[in-house]
Amino acid sequence: MPDIPEHSLLPKMRLDELISELHIRLESALSTRDRVHSLLEAVLSIGSDLDLATVLRRLTEAAATLVDARYAGLGVLDDEGNFAEFIPVGLTSEQSAGIHVFPLGAGILSVPTRDRAALRLRDVSEHPEFHGMPPGHPQMRSFLGVPIQVRDEVFGNLYLAEKSNDGEFDEEDESIVTALATAAGVAIENARLYEETRLRERWLAASTEITTRLLSGADSGEVLGYLAQQSREMSDADVAIVLLPDSRDRDLVAEFADGPVADQVIGTTIGMSDTKCGWVYRNGEPATVSDLRRANCPMLTHRGFGPGLLVPIGTPDHTRGVLLLGKMSARSPFNEATRRMIDSFSAQAAVALELAEARRDAERLVVLEERDRIAKDLHDVVIQRLFASAMTLMSTVRLIGDAEAVDRVQRTIDDLDETIREIRSTVFALQLPSQPQHTSLRDRILSASESAARSLGCQPGVRLEGSIDTSVPEDVGEQLLAVLGEALSNVARHADASEVHVSVQADERLTLQVDDNGRGIPRNGRRSGLRNLDERAVSLGGEFSTEAPPAGGTALRWSVPLHGGRDGDGDEDENGHVPT
Repeated sequence: MPDIPEHSLLPKMRLDELISELHIRLESALSTRDRVHSLLEAVLSIGSDLDLATVLRRLTEAAATLVDARYAGLGVLDDEGNFAEFIPVGLTSEQSAGIHVFPLGAGILSVPTRDRAALRLRDVSEHPEFHGMPPGHPQMRSFLGVPIQVRDEVFGNLYLAEKSNDGEFDEEDESIVTALATAAGVAIENARLYEETRLRERWLAASTEITTRLLSGADSGEVLGYLAQQSREMSDADVAIVLLPDSRDRDLVAEFADGPVADQVIGTTIGMSDTKCGWVYRNGEPATVSDLRRANCPMLTHRGFGPGLLVPIGTPDHTRGVLLLGKMSARSPFNEATRRMIDSFSAQAAVALELAEARRDAERLVVLEERDRIAKDLHDVVIQRLFASAMTLMSTVRLIGDAEAVDRVQRTIDDLDETIREIRSTVFALQLPSQPQHTSLRDRILSASESAARSLGCQPGVRLEGSIDTSVPEDVGEQLLAVLGEALSNVARHADASEVHVSVQADERLTLQVDDNGRGIPRNGRRSGLRNLDERAVSLGGEFSTEAPPAGGTALRWSVPLHGGRDGDGDEDENGHVPT
């Protein structure tokens, strides 16, 4: 084969070099095209959702994919420049569990925020503001941090670490991530506006619901429970607790709660002194707590809660309690927007409570005024006429010669006296403020008598006279109820009665009388129950007796002194009639 001259090979070598260079440039162009295409896809993916949490997660994952980074993270800044939230990507579940404290945004992580420019490092440990990795954190060398700006505000920072194949991030990686962060700013702004609008709508709906419930007559306890539920859901908290002061105003008691541990915390207390909850209650100002374990909040600290939000319930001049919101320790703190929203929600709910209570007080005042008017009419008109009629009949008795007619008139006079006593008892009841069922002695006597109807086989008649609810001390009232219960029980077990009458009178003495038409007390029967009633009377300086009326049955009388005396309204005249 003949030799080929050397000068004839030069064109072919140059052609190969040109083809190789063209191939490299084509590959670079194709690679750039693919990365640009991936960037556009990432931007479209990020902007296709209005949920802020989804947008941030997609942004972090897209950045890691575009630059081949093993780890990525996005730190959302709060008003003080610290991380309100941190979203990690690339960590295994074991690695996440091993990191007890996520970054707070200090040191090298704050550089992109401060400089408002990207930071690219071959080895992160060489930077003067690098302070090392927290315990359990995987080791990282290559680093790229890019600020995310929404309008003129730095929303947060996007961090990439550990480029694949132990490489380092280059200018093209920086340009790609910067472009992605710039495009993401628009999507984040839209998601934030949507999130704020959605929360505001929910807040308005919840506030309207609370106002509607209160003005419809719902109990304040039911409304406070609803307040806890809605606050927890709106703030994305793990627990919400409504703390109300105790009767001594020394401790705050968890009265209502919502969340997985609600049943475990209800009824627990927090002291007002030297606690953050007490400070919020006393000053009427909200507070954010980075770690509830340092806020002396024993009901949550041992259950793994960290970030907390404390909001006063009430108006500036009248704090009713404290709303406590808590998140688990690994979660991000409550941001300022959430604090403002919950504070406004709580304040509006408190105003609704105040208005509802004012309306109930006004309605109660109308009822009391009407009761007072009726009581005055009964006392000044009805009783006066009845008393005048009784006096007229008494003077007429002397003019009647027939004994049977005299007896009938006398019975009519006695009936009028009885009617006057019953009306006076009603007047006493009308003049007293309305009391809860469990605190009114008069109502408790009626309730005890009604409860015994089933065992007695008949409905006992009840007559109440005098200022039973005002002149009877609480301990004497408890003794009276015990005696009444035992007396009715004895009638039900032994008397076989078809009629039972209960009479309670309060003047200078408190007297209980229980009459029945049963078979009476046997002479040789057991007396242990009656002895107990006698001992109760003696312990209060009173007396106890039982009699067998001529018509049959038993008359039980239990009487003790009332040391407070009385006001003279129930005095009788020499004829046994109650004057007016």
